[in-house]
Amino acid sequence: MQPLLLATRNANKTREFRELLGKDFDVHDLSFFDEMAIPKETFADNAILKAVAASQDRRVQDRHLVVVADDSGLEVAALGGAPGIFSARYAGEHASDKENIDKLLSELARRNVPLDQRSARFHCVIALAHEGKLLGKFEGIVEGSIVDLPRGSGGFGYDPIFVPSGFDKTFGELPIELKNQISHRARAIRAFRAGLPAAQRGD
Repeated sequence: MQPLLLATRNANKTREFRELLGKDFDVHDLSFFDEMAIPKETFADNAILKAVAASQDRRVQDRHLVVVADDSGLEVAALGGAPGIFSARYAGEHASDKENIDKLLSELARRNVPLDQRSARFHCVIALAHEGKLLGKFEGIVEGSIVDLPRGSGGFGYDPIFVPSGFDKTFGELPIELKNQISHRARAIRAFRAGLPAAQRGD
C-alpha cells in the first residue's frame, strides 16, 4: 500500500480521495500535522505550492512520505470564470457551502443570465511532490451548467447546483459511485494513477 500525504485539512476532500484511490493507497491529510503553513495562488500554482511546501516539512521527510495536493474549483463562464480559485471562499473567508452557492446564484440572477447560458466547469489540478521536488502534475475537467436552485444533498461545495454535461441531475443528486466516475477530481486522479510510476522515477 502506497502511503500518501494529502496537503489539505478538508475532511470531505480527504474522504473523496480515499474513495477514488481505493485500497492501493494509504491516504492521510494535514490534520496529522499541527501548524504547517501551506501557501496558495492558479489551480496549478496552488496544488504545486501545497505539495512542495508539505513535502519540505522535516516531519514529512522523516517518514519518507510522497505528498499529493489538489486545488480545484468551479468556473462559470457568465461570471468571467469566477469563482475559480476563490471557490471555497467566494462569499467570504469562512463562508459555508450554502453561502457560496447563494452568492453565485444571486450573481447570476443579478446579471439576468438565463439557464441556457449558464455553462460552467469543475477544474482540478493534482500535484505530486517528494522532499521539496515536484514529481508530476495532473489535470481533470468536467463540463456542465448551473441550475437555478440547489438540488440534492450529496457531495459538497457547489455539487447541488452543477449538472454535468450529458446528465439531468446535479452532482448533489447523482449517486456517489457515479459522481466518482465522472467528476473533475476522478479524472485528475485517473491521470495521476496512470502517471505515478513515471513521476516517481523522475521521467
